[in-house]
Amino acid sequence: MNDMRGYLRSDGRKGIRNTVAVAYLVECAHHVAREIALPWRENGVHVIGFPGCYPNGYAEKMMERLCTHPNVGAVLLISLGCESFNKYALERVVRASGRPVKTIIIQGTGGTRSSIKEGRAWVEAERARLDEQETVPMAVGELVVGTVCGGSDGTSGITGNPAAGRAFDLLISEGAACIFEETGELIGCEHIMAARAVTPELGEELEKSVAKAARYYATLGYGSFAAGNAEGGLSTIEEKSMGAYAKSGASPISGLIKPGDIPPHGGLYLLDVVPDGEVRFGFPNINDNAEIAELIACGAHCVLFVTGRGSVVGSAISPVVKICANPETYRRMADDMDVDAGRILEGRAGLDEVGSEIRDLVISLAKGGRTKSEELGHQEFILTYKSFEPLGPACLPAA
Repeated sequence: MNDMRGYLRSDGRKGIRNTVAVAYLVECAHHVAREIALPWRENGVHVIGFPGCYPNGYAEKMMERLCTHPNVGAVLLISLGCESFNKYALERVVRASGRPVKTIIIQGTGGTRSSIKEGRAWVEAERARLDEQETVPMAVGELVVGTVCGGSDGTSGITGNPAAGRAFDLLISEGAACIFEETGELIGCEHIMAARAVTPELGEELEKSVAKAARYYATLGYGSFAAGNAEGGLSTIEEKSMGAYAKSGASPISGLIKPGDIPPHGGLYLLDVVPDGEVRFGFPNINDNAEIAELIACGAHCVLFVTGRGSVVGSAISPVVKICANPETYRRMADDMDVDAGRILEGRAGLDEVGSEIRDLVISLAKGGRTKSEELGHQEFILTYKSFEPLGPACLPAA
């Protein structure tokens, strides 16, 4: 029996968390935002933000999507006052979503101490209001779930990634939308993905997205393959790609989206994280946290994070479920891991069993369950510069 509960938003989506987001709009306002949130670091107040002082359409879209994410109930914007980020447009978007929003401009409020005092008073009032909000029934088919891998080793593609793929297949069969990504780590798998696309035209778009990633990384002269991957037993980017691809499961691919695009219905989606156009702004994602933020901006209620070597990160806004592929790593870092997929390697469980466990854990998050990274207070967040073109009509054929 499903007894999931969610917080109903004005657009009809439901959140499994009711977070107050404190969002800085330039790095100069980061400290004030962090100090405002500090008293509630374990009580549903998360800090997000954009550090740049120059305008960027991608960053503005990301911030709009994150501030109106179904897991967010109220938003406090922290501006220094002279940055280029369009704080007025962001405030209008949040207000139009029905969420309480307030903007504090540090230069106009009188500086650090007065801004922190005003911000904490607002957060305290909103936190109390959100704690009284009633939840409503929620179906599995209303969930959006993302997946990413990091700190991969030779076990990731054998246990953790395929187990995450089995969980995806189960969730999709119940109507959920599931998103996989890392096109830079899918090089060599593009033709297999194309064969799974729901239309030939979408298949061509999937192949183009991987070709774009290959060109991008070739220009930068460094692929998505870290020294730690080699130390963990991976030999080539092709081997890493085959392992990363296993996270997608076996369902048909329903669409190709870009950061901030929300899946229009249930099914499996590939998130294209590599910028369009000429190579600018450096590497597409400078660390795992950037990829997690993009999945959340696409509406992900939670993110499945597969690791072999070990990772401790969580995220602001949406829970991160840590799936450990390596049994030795799990025994060494059990306090940070939610799922021991490494027991598949030791013959203590099968892929289907662990896939079902991951699916059940996702459902439990909408019944009051918390991930290890939430219990430990992890709220990592990073947002950098990028540039994207709008989706073409072939990318979402069934929309």
